[in-house]
Amino acid sequence: MVAQSKFQQDTRSRKDIEKRFDDIFITLTKGFGWGIAAVLILMALTVAWQAIPALNEFGLTFLLKSAWNPVANDGLGNYGAWPMIVGTLISSAMALVIAVPLGLGTAIFLSENFLPPKISTILTFMVELLAAIPSVVYGLWGIYVLIPFLEPIEKFIGNYFGWFPIFGLPEGVRAGGPGMFPAGIILSVMILPIITAIARDSLASLPPDLRQASLGLGATRWGTIIRVLIPAAFSGIVGGIMLGLGRAMGETMAVTMLIGNANSIQLTLFAPANTIASLMANQFAEASGLQLSALMYAGVVLFVLTLLVNILADWIVNQVKARYE
Repeated sequence: MVAQSKFQQDTRSRKDIEKRFDDIFITLTKGFGWGIAAVLILMALTVAWQAIPALNEFGLTFLLKSAWNPVANDGLGNYGAWPMIVGTLISSAMALVIAVPLGLGTAIFLSENFLPPKISTILTFMVELLAAIPSVVYGLWGIYVLIPFLEPIEKFIGNYFGWFPIFGLPEGVRAGGPGMFPAGIILSVMILPIITAIARDSLASLPPDLRQASLGLGATRWGTIIRVLIPAAFSGIVGGIMLGLGRAMGETMAVTMLIGNANSIQLTLFAPANTIASLMANQFAEASGLQLSALMYAGVVLFVLTLLVNILADWIVNQVKARYE
């Protein structure tokens, strides 16, 4: 009886300790979660506070004006972010158009046993290794390898498809120079490992019963992938795409080195352009006064664009979930 009583006491003591550790872990987790939210809010408030002078000076017309002249207006400057907003959206959209099919296809190829496990592991490691390459290395690779490689391709597209506005070579713009086209391609390469890794993990984590049930009902392998597995893993896939889009919208160094940094809007993909991130990277170090505030205003615009994209992604995921529930 004494031994049994001691055993029960020890059991209760261990349960009390485990419960205490569980409570501590839950508290720490909540604290870290609220800490992340606090850091995000603090960053937004800091940038918005710095942008107030430009907001008072230009108002919402800042979003639609194309001029960016730091010496105008008696040295105060005249600023507008419309070309950079358009450049940010176009370069990010171009990166997604290229990277999403490649990333999703690679994820399916690596997760659905098309290859022996050893080879699949090596390829997975190689794809994820792309995420470890510094952006400046991507920029240098783009200057010395990608742009010369694209020169004959741009000439061919301009000669045979130049009648279509986005593929034309405007006067004064030579093929094989900095522009939106190489910047969009380099962004697609940079976000490819993010999309691929998250999509692959989402597909690999699905219960095997889904595959077996679909195949057992007579579906083909590709029918199972397209009609069952991708919808089941859709929220994870969209999450990876949104992370990649955030990386594309905020990328600075590689884009700055390849996009040409021209504060103008041209319909063609082969002309130099600019993005909000590259504008800030180029001018922030030597900016002061109203110019610094205008850059912060542009940062607020980029923050809002990213927030809107995430809200849209969450809405899409909820719509798809409702369809398949």
